[in-house]
Amino acid sequence: MIMKAISKVFIISFIFSFLFISTGHSQYAAKSVRPIHKAYTDSIKKMNYDRVFPFWGAKAYKRGIDIPYPIGFMANYFWMNQGILISNFQLGIDKVPGDGNVDVPLTNLPDSILSFKNNTNMSWSLNVRPDIWLFPFIDLYGIFGYGRSTTTVRPYLPFLGDGEVPADPVEQGIATYGVGALFAGGVGPVWLSLDANVSWNKPELLDKPTMANVIGIRMGKLFKFRRRPQSNVSLWIGTMFVTMQSETKGDIKLGEVIPDVDWDRIGEIGNNYMNWFNGLPKPIQDRVSQTGFHKIFSSIADFNKETTIMYGMDKQVKQHWNGLVGAQYQLNKTWQLRAEGGVVGDRKSFLLSLNYRFLGFKKKAKVL
Repeated sequence: MIMKAISKVFIISFIFSFLFISTGHSQYAAKSVRPIHKAYTDSIKKMNYDRVFPFWGAKAYKRGIDIPYPIGFMANYFWMNQGILISNFQLGIDKVPGDGNVDVPLTNLPDSILSFKNNTNMSWSLNVRPDIWLFPFIDLYGIFGYGRSTTTVRPYLPFLGDGEVPADPVEQGIATYGVGALFAGGVGPVWLSLDANVSWNKPELLDKPTMANVIGIRMGKLFKFRRRPQSNVSLWIGTMFVTMQSETKGDIKLGEVIPDVDWDRIGEIGNNYMNWFNGLPKPIQDRVSQTGFHKIFSSIADFNKETTIMYGMDKQVKQHWNGLVGAQYQLNKTWQLRAEGGVVGDRKSFLLSLNYRFLGFKKKAKVL
């Protein structure tokens, strides 16, 4: 039971923050150069663009550049599965919370005592991403969403049989909010984009949100339909870099992670631990005895449901980078549908998006 408690502490304190990922790229500016699109391009150049956004939008149209409608709302479904890393784990004990006496302050546990193997996270989310093209090449957006995350963390302890602690997956809901910016432009026949965002992800089992950052780089080509110049298909490849707030500290009462305490089983685990500890070389015993880990397992019988376990750790994604492939179908300048997959690297993902765009605010008429 105590091992399940410690395992659960690992899980609830690791929040894998990919529910914010929204693939920020939107509809791109494009310049029609094929003869069949000449009439459409000429009509763009003659357009009297009377909208506030994007700034310099009228200049872009006069150059024959078909920019997207400036304001949009994107609905996203995102699924992800990947490995996670946990290091620098710390434990402490406060047997009587509020008495001003911390029995064991946070102390590091060496890898020889505690390590982690094959930790995984699977997440899905639904989010909405409102955005506005501030300039023809800069898009600003927000992210608001909710999803669920299932995390499995596998601690390895040398005094428990084969060492691996059975850990049931922990599932929880996560609310997300964030902001981002997209920079996009064309180079010859291809378009390039750089997308960056920061988000805060609030899980059900933690009091504070976790911050995460995403940078996406994409390169693609747009193919216009011969007789429908406002419709096109865009194909791209790219890469995504993900990092998250690495340090986590918190505390949890023993009774919250073990509602029904089996003290006979706890005593058995304590005996197994002491047998293992007594077989260690003296220098290692001296080091282990100073840790919160030793205090927990050598004095389990003194605990009660109000005993508070304090913890700290560094957490991070297993791989920061992964490769992407994607496609978008633009029905017209109002509606677009896209899909993108993370297919290269440890992180596997799938995104499906529906985007609605409109012209937005008109400029105030000049008073003569």
